[in-house]
Amino acid sequence: MSSHFKALQNMHGHSLALAAMPGLFVLLWSTGFIGAKFGLPYAEPFTFLFIRFVLTLLLLVPLTLLMRIPWPSSPRLWMHIGISGLLVHATYLGGVFYGIYLGMPAGLAALLVGLQPLLTAACAGPLLGERLGARQWLGLALGLVGICLVLGSKLEFGSSLFSGFGMGALVSVLAALLGISLGTLYQKRYCTSMPLLSGAVIQYLAAGTLLGLGALLFETRSVAWSTTFLLTLGWLVLILSIAAILLLMALIKKGEASRVASLFYLVPPVTALQAWWLFDERLPLMGIIGMLIAIAGVVMVVKSASK
Repeated sequence: MSSHFKALQNMHGHSLALAAMPGLFVLLWSTGFIGAKFGLPYAEPFTFLFIRFVLTLLLLVPLTLLMRIPWPSSPRLWMHIGISGLLVHATYLGGVFYGIYLGMPAGLAALLVGLQPLLTAACAGPLLGERLGARQWLGLALGLVGICLVLGSKLEFGSSLFSGFGMGALVSVLAALLGISLGTLYQKRYCTSMPLLSGAVIQYLAAGTLLGLGALLFETRSVAWSTTFLLTLGWLVLILSIAAILLLMALIKKGEASRVASLFYLVPPVTALQAWWLFDERLPLMGIIGMLIAIAGVVMVVKSASK
């Protein structure tokens, strides 16, 4: 009897852990924007990301070898994975970090790039031949209305929309949004057979090379080493670049990847709450309403696409 009870307890604990994994993944992912806000006072964005990717590769390559993860089978697949890495890591993270470096609030950056499912759905038609349904078009419209309300809420009487963070910051984060959207479509079309862990190594290697070149050409590459910077770097490397990927692997293996996709719309509000608590970043009521409308639009697109 006791052994049967223990077995039931173990099964219950396992199911609870599995149920919590998608939410944990989203929570970890949302801290990437907060990490950028913490670390960028100590290093320029491309330099910061280059150091992060080098440290990640120093840990990820031995892990890939120890786990005997297979490598891509053809040079063509290596090339496609590298291109997807330039889009989903170099362009996405580079744009987000540069935008926050130029003064954009972390919560607003998270909301803008959180519109990725909307842009991906809009581009899927011409690029992949996928048609949008009426509900998806409505979701796209809601997302656009929501983001306009959020940006409009940043206006004060007689001020410019970009007075708080500058036009360059907005362009950088929009480039990040475009990069992650096109990267997702590119990976879906050309990298379906990519081994996740070894593929991540190739992606980080390609992205790190480009960002290192950017740091060499456009930045001073000076780093103010401090406890805060080291802790932030450690968190981004160990928790985001390593643990989050392993967690995603486990979810995919358990067939839970779709739940992760459907929960991604929670990243902007979770990030906004963290930014409010840590940095006193605030949105007026119209901005909060706009965020909720934009998230509702993302939910409609994601739910429609999953049917």
